[in-house]
Amino acid sequence: MLPLEELCRRAGWRKALGQKMVFTNGCFDLLHAGHVSYLARAREAGDFLVVGLNSDTSIRRIKGPKRPVNPQEYRAQVLGALSVVDYVVLFDEDTPERLIKALRPDVLVKGADWPEEKIVGASFVKSYGGKVLRIPFEHEISTTKIIEKIRQNEA
Repeated sequence: MLPLEELCRRAGWRKALGQKMVFTNGCFDLLHAGHVSYLARAREAGDFLVVGLNSDTSIRRIKGPKRPVNPQEYRAQVLGALSVVDYVVLFDEDTPERLIKALRPDVLVKGADWPEEKIVGASFVKSYGGKVLRIPFEHEISTTKIIEKIRQNEA
């Protein structure tokens, strides 16, 4: 996990070499097969993948007081260990807009369940010639569904 300032420096060097940056974001609370296939497909869209990771505080605001299950340090460590993920950067806001504006990715990736007009940063990325890629899910799985299944098995 890198601070944004350092990540901007490293991304700038790579872009200067002609490499394309792909950016995506999420909570990645309980990493599962759906996450892994999504991240692998995202990485195929460019030369290096940056993952914006919602902080614990951000997730609590978005998903409620019982989330996240895993603290941000653990989530970042797991994501960073994946060969398809080049950099992980944390954000405290509800959306990654500040990161997107600072990093100026060549490709912005979200799940196909997001209509393009609702993807934070999409119009900004397209304004300078970047692309927005919506990736369909390969697995019908989510962290919320996993948590619900565990709770049902406990009852």
